[in-house]
Amino acid sequence: MQKLLFSLLALSLLAAAQTPIIFVHGNGDDATKWLPVIWMFESNGYRADRLFAIRFTDPVARRENHRAEPFRSSTTDQASELSALVTRVLLETGEKKVALVGSSRGGMTIRNYLKNAGGAAVVSHAVLCGTPNHGVMQMDTGLEGEFNGKGHFLRQLNEGSEVVEGVKFLTLRSDKMDKFAQPNVGYDGPELKGAENVVLPGLDHREVAFHPLAFAQTYRFLTGAAPSVAKVMAETKPTLSGVVTGFAGMAATNRPVAGLRFRVFALQAGTAERDGEAVLDLTTPETGAWGPLAVQPEREYEFVLEKDGRVVRYFMAGLLRSTPLLNFRFLPAAAMEGLRGPRLLVHRPQGYLSKGRDALTMDGAAVEALLPGVPTRDSVAVAVPEAKKAGVRVELRGEVVHARAAEAEHEMNVVELIWE
Repeated sequence: MQKLLFSLLALSLLAAAQTPIIFVHGNGDDATKWLPVIWMFESNGYRADRLFAIRFTDPVARRENHRAEPFRSSTTDQASELSALVTRVLLETGEKKVALVGSSRGGMTIRNYLKNAGGAAVVSHAVLCGTPNHGVMQMDTGLEGEFNGKGHFLRQLNEGSEVVEGVKFLTLRSDKMDKFAQPNVGYDGPELKGAENVVLPGLDHREVAFHPLAFAQTYRFLTGAAPSVAKVMAETKPTLSGVVTGFAGMAATNRPVAGLRFRVFALQAGTAERDGEAVLDLTTPETGAWGPLAVQPEREYEFVLEKDGRVVRYFMAGLLRSTPLLNFRFLPAAAMEGLRGPRLLVHRPQGYLSKGRDALTMDGAAVEALLPGVPTRDSVAVAVPEAKKAGVRVELRGEVVHARAAEAEHEMNVVELIWE
């Protein structure tokens, strides 16, 4: 009884003083990456109207920071977009300060905004997750590269104090499993002098932002208390919406895709077979927006994107809470090159996959296409036996998704995993 009363009191105090939080994604990523983290905050009593995630227009970094490059962004582009969103959030909420949480490149953008764009005046806390604060590499050439520890951008960020006065800093890093923090730079490359630096053993480059263990550290740092629950609590009737984005060549962008037919089908329990007609069927407008769509949290769904004679299907489970951030990319055909016949692309956007560490299975059999060692890839193309093409069961760490295989050249079927 005392424990329950304490939990209720803690939630009451939390609701009374909730700093708006802005989540900042990394290179080539989008706002959807933060869904599990946002939902865990909500499940612990944080108000949904105090949780925001930026979607950078062109999330891929330029190869040379000073040289304009179509559909890629400079450090100034990123900091400018973040500054605009901070201003909007302060106006919307009436608050004086926000907290910023960044993954990978997003943490570098946060530091740039705080040090060079006046952000320290309106930011209370900064959490940097797997951010290559001292570079992905350290080279005497390529000094205009954003990720070069000896380059102009990172040298400037790290000159003098590595943190900014008046802002509390937390860094989260892996021990030896971050592909961007290896011995050539140092496993401790993401750490900052003057910050609270926390090591999360065994987690990869993305997991140090999105894994429940990373959430617990972020929540503790921002609220001063441990979370009361370590998982997402489902809503009765979640409502989903988002946008469809695409690619410019092989560079991912978050620019909207208009004129795309977007359909959603509920799947029959325990199968990849559709359960009746589409529960949503629309053509995306200039904004690329889709929704709203009311779903049942215990069901699996198939999201179908069709344009210019190509079809991309996403199979998903675990859509437990409402969000306006469920964005889908209209993937290029090159993502499945080299694989013919029935096939699936298994995608894990909140983490990477490696053989031995990640027990990815298809109908109970281990997926052998994973590479051993430090996790470096967030997806794997899997050949599906002809007899199984109508439906397979894909599982990783307790998350189960049923999916059908793609067969035609113009089709791509994706198993989208979103949990730990």
